[in-house]
Amino acid sequence: MTIAQLTIESWCKELSYELNEQILGYWMKHTVDEKYFGFIGEISHDGIPLPEADKGLVLHARILWTFAASYRNEPRVEYLTIARRAYDTLIEKFVDPEHGGLYWMIDIQGKPVSDKKQIYGQAFVIYALAEYVRATQDKEALDWAKRLYGLIEKHAYDCVNLGYVEALARDWSETSDLSLSGKDLNERKSMNTHLHVLEAYTNLYRIWKPAGLKAKLKELIEVHLDLILDSKSEHFLLFFDDEWQSKSEEVSYGHDIEGSWLLYEAAEVLGDAALIERVKSAALNMAEATLKEGVDKDGGVFNEFDGEHLDDTKDWWPQAEAMVGFYNAYQLSGDQRYLDAAHASWSFITRFVSDREQGEWHWQLTREGKPFFADDKPKVGAWKCPYHNSRACLEVLERIERSNLGVKESAGEKHHK
Repeated sequence: MTIAQLTIESWCKELSYELNEQILGYWMKHTVDEKYFGFIGEISHDGIPLPEADKGLVLHARILWTFAASYRNEPRVEYLTIARRAYDTLIEKFVDPEHGGLYWMIDIQGKPVSDKKQIYGQAFVIYALAEYVRATQDKEALDWAKRLYGLIEKHAYDCVNLGYVEALARDWSETSDLSLSGKDLNERKSMNTHLHVLEAYTNLYRIWKPAGLKAKLKELIEVHLDLILDSKSEHFLLFFDDEWQSKSEEVSYGHDIEGSWLLYEAAEVLGDAALIERVKSAALNMAEATLKEGVDKDGGVFNEFDGEHLDDTKDWWPQAEAMVGFYNAYQLSGDQRYLDAAHASWSFITRFVSDREQGEWHWQLTREGKPFFADDKPKVGAWKCPYHNSRACLEVLERIERSNLGVKESAGEKHHK
């Protein structure tokens, strides 16, 4: 056996352990809400559950995606049980019975705390439902995903300027409350929402291929390339008005490297050869810009740069996305630097990000790799979910396996174990 094979074998064993024990094991053991329903809305950075915390749509959708994808990868009954619990919670507690779609946030009694229709959240449910269908072939879930797709297209699509508005009121009318979170600008459109609508439509197109969805997916890819990606810097612009005038200067390194591989995946699933080549070039340019500007000497990825000041803290999710994004760039180019960067990302994760005492990953680290503990950096929360880290493990494991087997199929034809 060669050194390369030993290295690959070791990496796969580490990824599998991280996925099944550190991440999924933590969520199964600590987050199921036996007192109320669904999953506990928040667990503090030091492992203390906040049982009365409100419950977020994104948290529950991401749990559904995570455990459906993990079940598809390795059909353990306990993974399907958790996925089904998340599915049932979404349909029984988050669905707006009057206007359709899902509430953004609910309390422990199941009453809406924030009833606006945040398009980011609706998209994540589509993403999760599509994965659940891939894992189970559940027709009800597919029908529900189709309905959500129809609601987004009916109410949020900008037929004049393209793209999607950030949020709408409960009844899908206009709202002035657009921002995704407290740190986001209250603008009409954002990179972040469009990236995750792209992600959702990609997964939906894997299992349902009407001409309309195909056209929308192609348009979304082109919107990212033409309107969201700054071709001079090879970074995503972050916030926009209706006419796509940029409203911010910040660079988000995690979103750039995440977007590089999600765009290529979308183009592969779509199957448009010309678009695949165009996206390949953009993906490699984005990966190169991130590698040059956003990666520290220890392999960790910085959070943001505002044009003058570097936020050199390192959140958990850009590290996960960097491992996949750089591995994707290596697959596209054969450039050893990208494989080295993916390995460095994994090394940084295992040394600093993964919480070897409690399980799961720390939210944020200092530049030196020390966990940054704060009340707004919980172990579990509305934004602290198992999706980025579990997906990174699953993606790299599957890519390595396909490569070792000599499999050449597109991302849209990934095998079902």
